[in-house]
Amino acid sequence: MSYIGSLGVSLPEYEIPQTEIKGLIENIFPRPERELNRLLPVFENANVATRQFVVPKNWFSVEHTFVERNKIYQEKALQHSLQAIDECLSSSEFLQQSIPYHAVDSIIFVSSTGISTPSLDAHIINERDFRSNITRMPLWGLGCAGGASGLARSHEWLEANPQGVSLVVCVELCSLTFQKDDDSKSNFIGTALFGDGISAALMIGDQSEYKHYLKKPAPKVTAVDSRIKKASLDVMGWEIAPHGFEVIFAKSIPQLVETFWRDHVHAFFSAQNTNNADYSFFVAHPGGKKVLQAIEGVLTIDSEQLFHSYEVLKKHGNMSSVTVLYILKEWMARNIQPGEKSVISALGPGFSSELIELEWSQ
Repeated sequence: MSYIGSLGVSLPEYEIPQTEIKGLIENIFPRPERELNRLLPVFENANVATRQFVVPKNWFSVEHTFVERNKIYQEKALQHSLQAIDECLSSSEFLQQSIPYHAVDSIIFVSSTGISTPSLDAHIINERDFRSNITRMPLWGLGCAGGASGLARSHEWLEANPQGVSLVVCVELCSLTFQKDDDSKSNFIGTALFGDGISAALMIGDQSEYKHYLKKPAPKVTAVDSRIKKASLDVMGWEIAPHGFEVIFAKSIPQLVETFWRDHVHAFFSAQNTNNADYSFFVAHPGGKKVLQAIEGVLTIDSEQLFHSYEVLKKHGNMSSVTVLYILKEWMARNIQPGEKSVISALGPGFSSELIELEWSQ
């Protein structure tokens, strides 16, 4: 077993309301007026009120090279990762006392919106008092599934190292991938939906001396499961273009929730000998409003059981891998009782699905 002991986030510098972004997009996207008018309602229908970015609004009006974008990614990813980690390890909301950096035995760095070699976890380690023999696991290219995947891989590492402490860091600077001259519908939808986010999660092994640092009932990971759908590589991902990443989105994603994900989640319930009624709420990655509505239909639940999925989408947009950690942080701040169960779920490129069962425990 492993425990998710604490969560920290770092909010990007620039918060922009959806109405302002819509006005900006009207002026910079190279589309005929008739087509623009047909697509603009996506901004109202996205269920997003505001988003945060690491660059100001006027940055999007100018063309940028991939080199320029990636340089900003490396600088901002490091800056905000450190802030999220600092908050996570010293959170008075979740911890009796701070966890020292040298207590961390492994670090998993998750991202899909920029590149760096050495990977960003190496830069992070050099900026804080982490041990030199820390285990590093950078994960790249998992997209929206990356946060759940990072937690699952951390759990598996702690199953093999039950006395250990692990740190999962997710960074997605989606704004740096917006392409001014990409006239695809996928890019248009991406600008209406995606925001920047950074988060860190502390995971503690079942035999760790740091278990007693936990302040309140904490979610215990009791099961994880992954699934990939073959012949679906074109559902979501990146097209590598001269100016950077161009987003790929298939309109079939909500339908895949009702088929591929339905099969996965019901098989997962069967393996745990549970059903949807055994779970008080769900930490579901909000790929978008339609995806959340499809999840409600599959699970036959109401929107209240996805409350923080909707709220995080509204306040921050879809932050790719980071989003499930923001949502989990909101649920953990509530007065969840020992014995209550939940499920983390996220879908990503591949086309892939990640599921994690949680049980709150003292």
